[in-house]
Amino acid sequence: MPKTKFQDLVYTIIMAFIMVYVMVCYNIAIHTGGLKNFVFIEAFKELPFMWIIAIILEFFLIGKIAHKLTFKVLDPLKMPNIIINYGISIVIVSFMCPIMSLIATIFINKPDINLFISSWLQSMVLSFPMAICFQLFYAGPLVRLIFRTIFKSKLNNEMHPLE
Repeated sequence: MPKTKFQDLVYTIIMAFIMVYVMVCYNIAIHTGGLKNFVFIEAFKELPFMWIIAIILEFFLIGKIAHKLTFKVLDPLKMPNIIINYGISIVIVSFMCPIMSLIATIFINKPDINLFISSWLQSMVLSFPMAICFQLFYAGPLVRLIFRTIFKSKLNNEMHPLE
């Protein structure tokens, strides 16, 4: 989708915001026994810290790794763009979920040192299904729509409608 570094940064900022906000809400709900109205406000306390980390990780490291790994398996010349997008999204979530869960465990959950590994693993295992489903079915399509709307005049007109 993004054609330039600037577009890539804008795309990353939007995607990171949506994914981090939803995942922070999800994890607060898990830790407080379910989704309650206060969760949506409480998430804004953790959002800035986690959002910046997600942007830095994805833009400078994980995004590059995800593209390389995806293109080893999927040929962009033979596959529809939506399949390539899903492949990249799956790889990104596969890396970002464990890393972001680790960061949240260290800086936000702050478990007893004896419970650190189990706390991190539990956070990662509970977060991954939500992260992958939300990314593929909601965040990805929404961010691509927002991105296409922002950069409509700059993007190639041959794009697939779901891309």
